[in-house]
Amino acid sequence: MSVRYRLQCSADAIDARARALAIEQSIEMPIEAVRDERVRTEIVGEVVGIEPSAQQHDRFDVVLALAIETTGDEPGQMLNMVFGNCSLQPDVELIDLDLPAATLAKLPGPRFGIAGWRAAVSPVGEGREGTGRALSCTALKPQGLDAPALAELAYVLARAAIDVVKDDHGIADQACAPFAQRVPLVQRAIERANREKREAGGALAGHRSIYAPTLSGGPRRLAAQLALARDEGVGALLCCPMIIGVPAFAELARAEAGVPLLAHPALAGHLRIAPPLLLGRLFRLFGADATIFPNWGGRFPHSRAECLAIAERAREPLAAHRPALPVPAGGMRLERVDEIVEAYGPDTMLLIGGDLLRAGDALAERAAQFARRVAGAGRVETETTGEDRAERFDG
Repeated sequence: MSVRYRLQCSADAIDARARALAIEQSIEMPIEAVRDERVRTEIVGEVVGIEPSAQQHDRFDVVLALAIETTGDEPGQMLNMVFGNCSLQPDVELIDLDLPAATLAKLPGPRFGIAGWRAAVSPVGEGREGTGRALSCTALKPQGLDAPALAELAYVLARAAIDVVKDDHGIADQACAPFAQRVPLVQRAIERANREKREAGGALAGHRSIYAPTLSGGPRRLAAQLALARDEGVGALLCCPMIIGVPAFAELARAEAGVPLLAHPALAGHLRIAPPLLLGRLFRLFGADATIFPNWGGRFPHSRAECLAIAERAREPLAAHRPALPVPAGGMRLERVDEIVEAYGPDTMLLIGGDLLRAGDALAERAAQFARRVAGAGRVETETTGEDRAERFDG
């Protein structure tokens, strides 16, 4: 595998620093102590390129060739081998990663992808073909509300025709709204809103909102939460890959979840891994059907170019893997909907939370404005091709 790093180093020391990095990320021991010839020729990392960074002074981009067999075809071990030890060295950033085709094929990737999200928010029995529009998403918050209050909030948001109503990533299994109590109440509220939209007829008769609760905890708790979510028929799941662990997230994606997975970037920022690589490509390869990331102009310092690069990595052709849905978020306002959809295109899901909730008693009206603006922005006609087809999702 070809791995690109950015090193902070003086020009006269970069050759030695690059060689040290290759050793650290392969055998992490003195090369002269390695007596096995196969290890020396096939396992020890190789420096294949060094060039000055075009973006920063005293930075060099270093490309290493690392043995793919050291990853064990497992996502967590892959991260370990490309950025495990050197993540502890403050002069190193992980910029990019290119994997052999055989390795790409072994990673789970999105099970549903963009087409699967469109199917999930369509009425049961309706196909995926037709209008390709941006999707809307919002979050239940704040922490501290009890389960009935969260369920009532979910009803208002779903009745306003927002496509995806998710837990705030900080709402997990706290005493104020335990998972086992919250998920059934919120799911029933979503179903009530969907039923009322159908019965009312008109423009919203064919709209279907889905609920994405947060999965959190260790293996036993994750398994129990997943079983309950399945029993309740939730439409999607929210996970923080860097919190529950990349291997656990990948296992959910391989078959266990059975619904689209929405990846949240919590804790991802402490790593010196380029956001387009981590949030765009790697989360997608690990199984995210959609990836949330901080949009420019909100509460976080990401640039416009960086955000667009995340979206590109999420959707670009990547072996046989389906594209993932980019989800710009983080302090977005209703007034920016058209600007955001114009920038990202219709294969996008916009996440706005606090700006809707600030409306107070006018929440229903503001939420409906959000849903309408997203649904009408950048609307295009699309068709489903053989390669784009996701498994039919019926909730």
